[in-house]
Amino acid sequence: MAAVDQLVTIGAVLVGALTTHLTNHSMERMRKHHELLTRWDDKKLNAYEGYIDKIRAGIFHAVQLYEHREGVHASSKSDHDLFTELSDASWQRGRAFERIMLLGGDHVVEAAHQLNVAAVEVDWQATGKIHGTLDEWRARNRAVFRAINEFHDAARQDLGVQGNVTGEQHPERDLLLPPPRSESGSVATGEAGLSQTGPALSGGEQLPS
Repeated sequence: MAAVDQLVTIGAVLVGALTTHLTNHSMERMRKHHELLTRWDDKKLNAYEGYIDKIRAGIFHAVQLYEHREGVHASSKSDHDLFTELSDASWQRGRAFERIMLLGGDHVVEAAHQLNVAAVEVDWQATGKIHGTLDEWRARNRAVFRAINEFHDAARQDLGVQGNVTGEQHPERDLLLPPPRSESGSVATGEAGLSQTGPALSGGEQLPS
């Protein structure tokens, strides 16, 4: 019986040691997995933030060029400089988009594709590649800001952030458009240029003019 008791004791020790080893191994794997997810989330956040920054920079330069070309707000810069700045902003946007393609989740990548389409149309009207009225210009700006919000929602979901920036809790906000003014400075009934109307981001942020 003594021998049996010794074997039972040894077996219990071995089982306990094995259980402890497996538990520690599992906890270590979970810790490393969490660290890996956190590291990739940090990289994703930087990529998403950088991409939106490049989108907004492109819109800024597109507005400057559009207003200059349409005679709404003359720029001190030459046509060549304005075109060059917008072209560079477009190139930077493309580089930022490549990071989205490498790091983004499925919904984020698709939202970025849609945002790119909307942003390119703003560029095209600013440069004259496509023609359009002032109303069509504003519509394209509205479209790109809606696409920005949709990208935000997709990014938040991918990063595990609760809530949305669109939906029932966030009614859709239009561009901020002050009333047009006549040459004498009084409010007129006609359309105002973008330097006067100041198309704005959803949420009240105004585009550069």
